[in-house]
Amino acid sequence: MRLVFGLVLIAGLGLAGFAVYMAQNYINAYQTALQQEREKAGKVIPTAEIYVTTRAIAHGEVVTDADVRLAPWPQEILPEGTFGAERPLFAEGEAPRVALRAIEKFEAVQTGKISEPGGDAGLTSRLQPGQRAFAIKVDVHTGVSGFLRPGDRVDIYWTGRVGDGGRGQGEITKLIETGVKLIAVDQTAELDSTDVNIARSVTVAASPQQVASLAQAQSTGRLSLSLMGVNETIVAEAIEVDQRALLGLDMVVPQAAPAAPVTCTTRVRRGSEVVDIPIPCTN
Repeated sequence: MRLVFGLVLIAGLGLAGFAVYMAQNYINAYQTALQQEREKAGKVIPTAEIYVTTRAIAHGEVVTDADVRLAPWPQEILPEGTFGAERPLFAEGEAPRVALRAIEKFEAVQTGKISEPGGDAGLTSRLQPGQRAFAIKVDVHTGVSGFLRPGDRVDIYWTGRVGDGGRGQGEITKLIETGVKLIAVDQTAELDSTDVNIARSVTVAASPQQVASLAQAQSTGRLSLSLMGVNETIVAEAIEVDQRALLGLDMVVPQAAPAAPVTCTTRVRRGSEVVDIPIPCTN
């Protein structure tokens, strides 16, 4: 009995060892085949690491280092103008970049989708929080003879008539806004444009209150622009000039009509007739 038990034990141990041996061979063969397939895949589809977005980025948003990461991309279909280790997207000391159009998550970052360092994405990226864009009609006389450029600052004057209560001032010119920044001239928003054109409109960045004032002024009179110097820091004071003061004419003051003489009378009956007789006034 003991002999049979010993033979069975030995046979069981032998089978278990054979099973472990076969399993190890199978696992090693699987790992070898897997490694070979990975090497083949790497050889068949070579990749390069480029920057892709980690979130959806809206048009005009500033792109930061947290918004992108390096990811493998098949070299065969590598887009043009991409950024990677050899062409970094961000360099130390450079101004931030902004999105020139909407970029989806995990989309490749390309030169046509993102601005140069310090660039912008048009008017919307030039407006500060709380600012609005407002267009002003100009011509060769009111638009500084075509020398206005996006980025310039101007003073805005209003000329028109006001209800003056009969004082006879004529037209007045008044400074209504000072140091307003131009963000576009006609349909051009390029800051480095050097063309001299007679603009028909300029677009300024202003607060909602300033927009309301400019809209009212433009609908009730004429607006003229005065170009400020690049290094000008002095803010113009309140200025108002009326037509008669400009020409040195005296104000027309209406003369009061002379008072009519007061006559006091009393009525006296003389028979059948009633007559008025003048008497001295007592008050």
